[in-house]
Amino acid sequence: MSELLRPFEFEFFRNGLMVATVAGALCGLIGVYVVLKGMSYIGHGLSHAIFGGFAASALLGVNFLLGAGVWGVASALMVNGVTRRRVIGADAAIGVITTASFALGLALFAVFGRAGRSFDAALFGSILGVSTADVWAVVAVAAVAAAVVFFAYRPLLFATFDPDVAEVSGVSTSRIDALLMLVLALSIVATMQVLGVTLIAATLVIPATVARMLTNSFGRMLVLATGIGALCGFFGMNLSYHLDVQSGPTIVLVGAALFAVVFAATGVRGRRRVAHFDAHAAPATLTATGPAVHR
Repeated sequence: MSELLRPFEFEFFRNGLMVATVAGALCGLIGVYVVLKGMSYIGHGLSHAIFGGFAASALLGVNFLLGAGVWGVASALMVNGVTRRRVIGADAAIGVITTASFALGLALFAVFGRAGRSFDAALFGSILGVSTADVWAVVAVAAVAAAVVFFAYRPLLFATFDPDVAEVSGVSTSRIDALLMLVLALSIVATMQVLGVTLIAATLVIPATVARMLTNSFGRMLVLATGIGALCGFFGMNLSYHLDVQSGPTIVLVGAALFAVVFAATGVRGRRRVAHFDAHAAPATLTATGPAVHR
């Protein structure tokens, strides 16, 4: 027991554990909307786009959160704008804009020189280097995301399941989509130090997918995905210390292991639950408590 508790003696580990747990919960919460809207690729794409902002801010000497945050928000709005024109699909818009931004980041480092450890941290994460200020930054972003989901719950849900009907019913789906993209961009910026560019997409998708196999209720799915993300962050961080493995990959592997267990345990029943959820998602209608996604 003393060996298990030993890492808690170090401040860097306590900070890292808190950031990993909160970041996992944040990704789980936002990941529900990403998965249900069929835009799982967006997390992967935006994280790569934000890398361009990281490179620019590092070279200009601008604060990482400010530089990458502005870049990420701009990329998210561009993706949302191109997608809503319906000239090309969302996946194509994400591919063009985000990969170009990532390539620009690599080009900037190639021309002006890398930022050493910061470069590797952006790609693979460096959670043990987070400060108390970084912890509060992630907590603040998580609080903002939770507030957005709470206060915009019904329009977010309606726009997620049936955007065409939502538009006709008076819901501004363009504003809702833009709001969701902004929150997603901020979440990726906040969690980049934990997971790095290459692993953020997994933490957005895995908790929501596991939750989807466990319930056909949207409200319970939000709660489950948030809790699963937090648990993956907590246990993954502890395992990474004892196994002496990078925290980002360990957190993702814990989530993947949980997915495999739930997939095997639920079997056909779990897959039927997902099918039932999808079948009722399209004809979702507003009720007294929000869109009815199951009967």
